[in-house]
Amino acid sequence: MTEKQSLKEIIAFISYIDQLKNVIRKNGLHDASREENTAEHSWHAALSALLLAPYADQAVDIDKVIKMLLIHDLVEIEAGDTFVYDREEVAKQGPSEAEAAGIILSKLPEQQGELLQNLWDEFEARVTPEAKFAKAIDRFLPLYSNIINHGYSWLPYDVTQTHVSEINSIIKDGSIGLWELVEVMLDDAVQEGYLNP
Repeated sequence: MTEKQSLKEIIAFISYIDQLKNVIRKNGLHDASREENTAEHSWHAALSALLLAPYADQAVDIDKVIKMLLIHDLVEIEAGDTFVYDREEVAKQGPSEAEAAGIILSKLPEQQGELLQNLWDEFEARVTPEAKFAKAIDRFLPLYSNIINHGYSWLPYDVTQTHVSEINSIIKDGSIGLWELVEVMLDDAVQEGYLNP
């Protein structure tokens, strides 16, 4: 493949991933004015990781973490967003998203596609310090949005503190400090009435 052909493929991919802006999530903005889209979530996660890097439990390559967070939800273009508190949908999520990753990343020139596929696989495996921290940030942000907007996506679905803790406990794999803060926030949310015990 020539350099010109590669450039055309990359430009076409950039246009294709614009579709991420149309994937609407259940999670609301902090001001509760509307649901966020997945592109907004990915940007917010990447910048949040940069800011919260000092709170990672292990030293991390923050550039790698940011790359993971920028690409981790590209799969939603093909697979859609899965509401993390819907147990039935979450059970189907892994195979569906893995297939979507293959479809999406094959649209890039081979070398770039492989690079992003490897980052996506690493994020999903959650074994490296970077993947653990990236996943912690990915889980923290929607939870924190619900704290700020008083249960925007918790109350309509009768989400409980037990379920929130269960789903989000992987935050502690990447940042104990962040998880300790979450536990206090969840107790406060129950006391204030926007999270069921």
